[in-house]
Amino acid sequence: MPNINFRLLAILLFSLAGVFVIDQNIKSLFVDGFRYYTDCIDLILVYNKGVAFSMFSFLAEYLKYIQLVIVAGVFGYILYLKKVCYAFPAGLLLGGAFSNIYDRFIHEGVVDMVYWHCGFNFAVFNFADVMIDLAVVWILVLNFKPKLCKS
Repeated sequence: MPNINFRLLAILLFSLAGVFVIDQNIKSLFVDGFRYYTDCIDLILVYNKGVAFSMFSFLAEYLKYIQLVIVAGVFGYILYLKKVCYAFPAGLLLGGAFSNIYDRFIHEGVVDMVYWHCGFNFAVFNFADVMIDLAVVWILVLNFKPKLCKS
């Protein structure tokens, strides 16, 4: 039997599931019709057919499968590293990624809802996007400051 770190796997899977469930519940509010408008931030419904800033939307149906392969690779790499310190940020990243990919299968685009337009117009994004960004920064810090990662 391969040497599996059950603590790493538990942290990763619980954080992944938490982000997925929270994000999908927020998105369901907007798919069901919730909207809110202010001077700086609008909570609206947009289906993003691409990735960040609608890039790669020309890949259409193939994009979700490409993303699945990339996300599976990240999952495998985290298990290969066997470092518990990566489990939580990787769970945040994978939970957000799986939630956005799930949207592509269910809604044919990622459900985005937060539109910042105070002083400048920013891309419309969602909770999963924020978790992915947070996770990427966290993982970069762990990579550049290896003393922070003891296991």
